[in-house]
Amino acid sequence: MRDTVSVLGINVDRCTMAQAEERAWNMTENGGVIYTPNPEIIMAAYRNPGYGAILNRADMVVPDGIGVVIASKMLKKPVPERVAGYDLVCRVLKKAADEGKSVYIFGGKRGVSEQAAEKIKSDYGTKIAGFEHGYHKDTAPVVSDICEKSPDILLVCLGAPYQEKWIDANRRDLPKCLIIGAGGSVDVLAGNTKRAPEFFIKLGLEWFYRLICQPSRFIRMLDLPKFALTVFFKGQRQGGNENA
Repeated sequence: MRDTVSVLGINVDRCTMAQAEERAWNMTENGGVIYTPNPEIIMAAYRNPGYGAILNRADMVVPDGIGVVIASKMLKKPVPERVAGYDLVCRVLKKAADEGKSVYIFGGKRGVSEQAAEKIKSDYGTKIAGFEHGYHKDTAPVVSDICEKSPDILLVCLGAPYQEKWIDANRRDLPKCLIIGAGGSVDVLAGNTKRAPEFFIKLGLEWFYRLICQPSRFIRMLDLPKFALTVFFKGQRQGGNENA
């Protein structure tokens, strides 16, 4: 039985990083989907109940943003800690190398998934089942390639909400494996984007570091105060309850 808190209708798992890693690892054997929403994604799901329903069909939803952690405290049902999607992916990749399991990377610009695959192989020693960029009008050939390669782990890095919608639409046709909506992790794994310094991460200010590096994110960041106010006034109500 999952222990979750409903943040604007999205069922977020109340788990530590270690617990999330253990559950994710079990999914490499039994299959399962993990999403990693931050406040922006939860606000998008709040506005679009169909998208919210997709998030709630995951087998685990971890609190990627510190804002989600704060929201859970506001709701008197706190999650133990932030479970950053990138960190969870790295932990799973490291264990996959130790256990001889393979990964397939789908997403990113042309060449980026290949760069990420090369870095994963060199940094962790993880077996690469395959990779493909995310710019396809028809992804049926990609699904066929994933099925043929039969990875233990599938990283879908199309960005929200596209990756969650793609996973939800195709999961029945994909092989039984761990599927993670990994978003921009592919660019960090490829070495094209730097992670925030540890100082910012520990203070829960990774979002601020990204804003400094990418001022164009300012409009998107306006969702952060909206998210806090909506949680304060709406609590657990609404969002994510309708069929997609």
